[in-house]
Amino acid sequence: MRIPTKDFDLDSTLDCGQVFRWQRSGEWWTGVVRGHIVRARQDGCDLVVDTGLDRDSIIRYFRLDDDMAGIYSRINTDPVMDDLIHRFRGLRLVRQEPWECLISYMASSCKSIPNIKDSISNLCRQYGDDLGRDFSFPTAEVLARTSESRLRETKLGFRSANILEVARKVDRGELDLGAPFELEYREARELLMGMRGIGPKIADCVLLFAYDKMEAFPVDTHILSVMEEHYGPLLEGAKSKRGEAIREFARSYFGHYAGYAQQYLYYSRISGDSTIPVSCGHGEKPRQ
Repeated sequence: MRIPTKDFDLDSTLDCGQVFRWQRSGEWWTGVVRGHIVRARQDGCDLVVDTGLDRDSIIRYFRLDDDMAGIYSRINTDPVMDDLIHRFRGLRLVRQEPWECLISYMASSCKSIPNIKDSISNLCRQYGDDLGRDFSFPTAEVLARTSESRLRETKLGFRSANILEVARKVDRGELDLGAPFELEYREARELLMGMRGIGPKIADCVLLFAYDKMEAFPVDTHILSVMEEHYGPLLEGAKSKRGEAIREFARSYFGHYAGYAQQYLYYSRISGDSTIPVSCGHGEKPRQ
């Protein structure tokens, strides 16, 4: 299928660190969405997709229904973000399935992106269904019936115990993965953080990438560094509580779409091109 797009860049969307199962070969990206193999490439302003999924599912997954002009207008608060929007224009958040997103980010704790991808690939090969070119993401029911020792064979390490516990809670109905959709951001965050192995960063990632909580602003070492560099003079609070101070500042400063701002800031750091010309707070006032 061919889907016309505006303000969409497939490469930066799939390469910015928000998803872990897409692989690129030439001009084509291949991934698994809702149990279906998806091959995608960009042809000018069109997204070309080869998959068994319907058109609406692809539009939803790639958030092609987002009003990017409105989002850019809201988060373009200063020269720093203005530069990033021009450089990475078209990078969109991806709307992931809650279960896969939750386990993927629990698996990401204290790991590099290549190692995260490796662990998740192992998990899918060992516990998922064979789709031919790839494997589906394992269900909670399947993971709930394995053991921690077997789960560790996928290179999940210490994360195995926490992932197994969450899988069993979901399988028993003790954790309703639909609940965060109905809750306000802070309530949903508190619900997720009630699970062992889910801290502020993981909770915010899952809420942003799976539950449409656009105000979530995940803070890891990359974001901590880039925010200190460019917004340090505007941040308040003790260094020991810098993460929470950054989250609160970002939600106030960037507004409802703070999560989009976060991904642009994050990509500027992991892409190897962090030469943002002007830092807010160093001779420049934020735009109102």
